[in-house]
Amino acid sequence: MPRYLNVALGQLGPIQRADSRTQVVARLCELMRQAHAVGAQLIVFPELALTTFFPRWYIEDEAEINSFFEQSMPNAATQPLFDLSKALGVGFYLGYAELAQEATGAVRYNTSILVDRSGQIVAKYRKVHLPGHKEHEPWRRFQHLEKRYFTAGDGWEVTQAFGGVVGMAICNDRRWAETYRVMGLQGVEMVLIGYNTPVHNAPAPEHDDLSLFHNQLSMQAGAYQNGTWVVGVAKAGVEEGVDSIGGSCIIAPSGEVVARCLTKGDEMAIARCDLDFCAIYKRTTFNFDLHRQPQAYGLITQRKGETLGADGTVWAAPSGV
Repeated sequence: MPRYLNVALGQLGPIQRADSRTQVVARLCELMRQAHAVGAQLIVFPELALTTFFPRWYIEDEAEINSFFEQSMPNAATQPLFDLSKALGVGFYLGYAELAQEATGAVRYNTSILVDRSGQIVAKYRKVHLPGHKEHEPWRRFQHLEKRYFTAGDGWEVTQAFGGVVGMAICNDRRWAETYRVMGLQGVEMVLIGYNTPVHNAPAPEHDDLSLFHNQLSMQAGAYQNGTWVVGVAKAGVEEGVDSIGGSCIIAPSGEVVARCLTKGDEMAIARCDLDFCAIYKRTTFNFDLHRQPQAYGLITQRKGETLGADGTVWAAPSGV
C-alpha cells in the first residue's frame, strides 16, 4: 500500500525588524490553516522564520543579539502554532535562532525542529554549513555574519516520522553533496530545508543572476542522487532593503519539481508525495550497497564519531584522506 504524505510549502514574505513574533506566528498559523484546508499533513516553514534575517547586521551588544534568539521551544510567542498544529493534526518544520544552555555556557545555533501531528517536537537539527563571515566587513552592501552569531551543528540524523524516514537541513547545507548523502546512507525519504538566500552575493556578484537557478539545481541533484523527496522553503522578498530569492518547491526522487510557489510573499502550495516512490531509485540506480564503492575514492561518512562504509561497517580510510 503506497505511503502518501501531503506536504505543504509554507513560504514567507519579508519579516521586517519591527515585526513582532506575535505577528509572525499569526502569519504562520494562517499558512497552516490554508494547508489544512487542502489536506496537508505537514507544512514546512523557512529558516529563521520568527525574525528578520539579523545576520545582515554587525551587532556588538550581546543583549541585542540575544533578542533574536529563542531560549525555549515552544515558548509563549510560539505556543499558538503548536496548539494549532495539535488541533488541526498538521505537523510542521520550523527554523529559528536557538540560544542553548550547555555545560560550557550559552551557545547559539541556527536550528530547525520537526513537530508531529500531535504538536510534539520529535527532532531537532542544528545547521552545519555556516556561510558568510565572522568579522565586520563594512564594504559589503549588507553583511552575512552567520559565522559570528552561530556555532555549527554536529551532523545529520534522520527520524521515523509521518510514516517515513525524514531528515532536516538548513539553507547553505543544501549546496553540499554530503548533506544529502549522509542522510541518504541512513535511508532518508524526505529532506526538509528552510532557507533565506539573498539575490546579491557580495564576494561573487557574477553569481547574482544565477541565485535562483543554483538553489533549485542543488536540491534537484540531492533528491535524484539519493532517491529522496526534497522540500525547500524560502523566506523571500525585500526585507530591510535586501532582496531574497523565493523558489520554494517540492522535488521528487526523480529530480522533478512537482510543486512550487509563484510569488515572493506569504504563499502556500501542496503536493501529494508517495514515499514508496523513493524505492524506485534506492533499489536500482542508487542502490548504495550494490553500486557505491567509497573505498575506491576515499569518501568517509562520519556519524556519531565512527567512520562508516556504504553498508555501515567501520573501515579504515586510505592514507592521507
